[in-house]
Amino acid sequence: MPPAPLIGITGKRASGKDLRGELKVMGDVDLDVFWGDYAQGILAAGGIPVFLPLGADPIKYVERIDGLLMSGGADIEPELYGADPIPETFNPEPVRDEFETALLKSALQYEIPIAGICRGLQMINVHTGGSLFQDVPTHAIHDKPPSSQVHTVSIDKDSTLADLYGTSRNVNSLHHQSIDRLGEGLRVTAWSEDGGIEGIEHKSLPVIAVQWHPEMMDTRDSDPLFKWLVNEAKSNRN
Repeated sequence: MPPAPLIGITGKRASGKDLRGELKVMGDVDLDVFWGDYAQGILAAGGIPVFLPLGADPIKYVERIDGLLMSGGADIEPELYGADPIPETFNPEPVRDEFETALLKSALQYEIPIAGICRGLQMINVHTGGSLFQDVPTHAIHDKPPSSQVHTVSIDKDSTLADLYGTSRNVNSLHHQSIDRLGEGLRVTAWSEDGGIEGIEHKSLPVIAVQWHPEMMDTRDSDPLFKWLVNEAKSNRN
């Protein structure tokens, strides 16, 4: 039996002071971290999750992994899409932005399968020349458990997302930013009730991204996005 494909997962840079109970002397020590639910989704789908710490040359990762999961997280620096920040934009993480920009450039060049979740969708869009609405407060549902299904997305019947989820899906919603101008080579394949973009696909490459958080839903271990990524990674490796 061939080995399970390696799926790289992006994360963020933090520091020791962000950990409750950590020794004070460790407060200024860097941490590279990611939410474990992403890895659990990949494991359940039959892949091997590999965390991609910031700092390494991204092409070295891309040469070794079989697929890439662009995870959620902080707001993207508005300068990257030609905008000035508004007060509602959270503090950006420039080190992460720079790393993920280079990572996506290499991953797209190598044509490895990519799945994006929340910030991951936004990063794919910005990297391909798109822009973002910097604050969509009606989409930021932070007073309920993150697994809560709070609205329905409609999915284009002629899309890979529809092959995975059908033409509608009840989802959670944690984001406060969303796609404004669509990036080059992308197409919109899912929308919220108010017309907000909830899913995108690349027109010619194995790239799919969603605005919701499937890794935080109760259906995580059977979610088809993770299975798609793992299956595409197997095919890519062969």
